[in-house]
Amino acid sequence: MPFKDMQSRPPAPPTELGRLRVLSSTAGVRMSPLIFGGISVGTTWGEYTAVHDKDASFELLDGWAKAGGVSIDTANGYSDEQSETWIGDWMEARGNRDQMVICTKFTSDYRSHAIGKNEYANFAGNARKSLHISLHASLKKLKTDYIDILYIHWWDWTTSISELMDGLDSFVKQGKVLYLGASNLPAWVVSACNEYAMARSQARFSVYQGHWNVMNRDLEIDVLPMCRMYGMAVVPFGALGSGRLRNDLSEKNGLDELSIKASETLLRIANAKGLDSFAPIALAWLFQKYPRVFPITGYATEEQLHDNIRALSTTLSREDMTAIDAISPPRQPSPYDTCGLDPHVDGVLGGNNALQLGTIQWI
Repeated sequence: MPFKDMQSRPPAPPTELGRLRVLSSTAGVRMSPLIFGGISVGTTWGEYTAVHDKDASFELLDGWAKAGGVSIDTANGYSDEQSETWIGDWMEARGNRDQMVICTKFTSDYRSHAIGKNEYANFAGNARKSLHISLHASLKKLKTDYIDILYIHWWDWTTSISELMDGLDSFVKQGKVLYLGASNLPAWVVSACNEYAMARSQARFSVYQGHWNVMNRDLEIDVLPMCRMYGMAVVPFGALGSGRLRNDLSEKNGLDELSIKASETLLRIANAKGLDSFAPIALAWLFQKYPRVFPITGYATEEQLHDNIRALSTTLSREDMTAIDAISPPRQPSPYDTCGLDPHVDGVLGGNNALQLGTIQWI
């Protein structure tokens, strides 16, 4: 049989969420272009996030998978460990573990809810013991023998780069972790970690997770240029403003001036495209700012899910991008007040160099 006859065209995905994308230049895993935010799975963190009991959580995860989603983000301590546990129960009940791309995190004091604040010292931080305890607990809760992407949740300022990267690499070599991610780390730390790992042929960070949206653009100062240099993907959380953006501005009580400005700008652009939600515009802006972006999103209704998915078929014009950029321009602290920010992000070189280099097409 000729080779070409052995190949068959794969069926179209149920939605654009199921049109998977390669994560990064150092991680070939295929990801949903949007990632399900597992922080909303559970009932104990109502003061921080949406609350969904186990049945409701299963319904959300079922809807995600039905739409073609495969990527799920969680952490060792989300909802006092309910998130990992219920996601594991769901995958076991549906028999779909290997179809899912599971991302979890260590660093937080994930057991303090059960054993008390005074006894969790080695259940937190980035040291080998914390990593060892947390990873094995996550594997048990998620009912799996491997984690697709393991993030360090934040920098603890006490663990050395060599201890961290040697410890992470040991679990990669054991097959318990496939890829490594950095969350909420200073850019210089990630750079130092990757250089250490590359010099020793160890696993390095392939993806960065951080707070990024149209109102909070600090990642564009140092983190995005660092990710571009190392070929890392970017996973924004708070991509839709963490409740600060609204579709209905008839009642503005409780909204700050920046939230109102951002909501009005996004809705004006949405309405011009025949859309009645800010979500596709806010997400499309992220996709057009950096080539490998995988925003974390949540949803409570099917309508919200498909609003988010519409971002994958929404294109913004240069004028649209300029209007959104103007909502809250990134800061330019020293030394960027002199050298400017990375022109690969906005196409403009600022600072004192703006008049020295003439007109350049930045790609």
